[in-house]
Amino acid sequence: MNIKKFLNWRKSTKPHINLNTELYTQLAPFRLPLILTVMMMLMGTMGYIVIDNFPLMDAIFQTGITFTTVGFGEIRPLSDAGKIFTITLIIVGFGVFSFSVGILVEVLNKGDLISIMKERSMLYNIARLKNHYVICNHNDYTIQLTRQFRENHIPFVVIDPSPDLEEEAKKHNYPYFIQEEPHTELALVKSHLSSAKGVISLSTNIADNIAVIASVRLYEKEIKRRRPYFIMTNAGSLSDIEKLKKLGADSVVSPTKLMAQRLSAVSQRPEMENILEDFLYKKDTPLDIEEITIPSYSWMIFKKLKEINLPDFVKVNVVGLRDEKDKFIPIPDPEQLVLQGSKIMLIGSGESIRQAKKIARKKEKPREMQYV
Repeated sequence: MNIKKFLNWRKSTKPHINLNTELYTQLAPFRLPLILTVMMMLMGTMGYIVIDNFPLMDAIFQTGITFTTVGFGEIRPLSDAGKIFTITLIIVGFGVFSFSVGILVEVLNKGDLISIMKERSMLYNIARLKNHYVICNHNDYTIQLTRQFRENHIPFVVIDPSPDLEEEAKKHNYPYFIQEEPHTELALVKSHLSSAKGVISLSTNIADNIAVIASVRLYEKEIKRRRPYFIMTNAGSLSDIEKLKKLGADSVVSPTKLMAQRLSAVSQRPEMENILEDFLYKKDTPLDIEEITIPSYSWMIFKKLKEINLPDFVKVNVVGLRDEKDKFIPIPDPEQLVLQGSKIMLIGSGESIRQAKKIARKKEKPREMQYV
């Protein structure tokens, strides 16, 4: 095991549903033509050996060119009985060939075999994803969100029941998609939710969002996941926001509320529009902003912000603190205590924030920080 880990050998990840049964069902009609073809080759070979004493390889070759009617002629002189046998082989072979082509055309015209093969390939590709997001329902919100995800290299899978999903996926560059009802267990399993980071439900119907939240939380308990899924959804009103949060959503976004807040901020301070575009939404920005949770075992608990001294050590700025009662304190005082359940909002480079997370997870204050 250690040697495999050292050489980076890993077992190929397989989907929980591989559609093998469905594929074998579609291929079942080909069994009879295949059996008839093998029997024809066997009977033809034995016939040439018995009738005209052909060597084995010559008999196989003569049967092959006769059965397929390619017209190469005789590779050895044939007796009258051999010629009659050849004529019979040609007629029967042509019948078997026509029968086989008819079955092939019938299966392909149904389209099920091609669609199953495409979906099977998609499931194997999705199974390779790690820490991806499952986005439920295709609409205008999904189009804009997936565009941002692609620019920031965030993997995602789109689930939608629409029969035109494949065309929409090609149009909007969805690399991974599943055509199923998002709230069903089958859809969650096909999207390889077991290795996903979270779920985003973007239906304009609150009932659909509620169904997705309930299904994900039940699936979470069923697989006994250690870390809960991060569930984000949208809502049309403030009352819907409260309902969705009570049902298990971690974050609920109201497009109307967001637009009002942004318009209000820009109208009061016009320069905010450029800041929002360049800082929050622009790709490859040198700065990042993130809220980190302080674990209950962290050395930071019951320490003042000035004692923690993150800005001088990892080059981040503390721009907010959320206490155990979920009250947000902007630009907190250096005398502010960090208590259990607190979250610190940091601004800085991505690498600096990652270092701050590692420091927050330590049980004791790092020695190098004691001198900063």
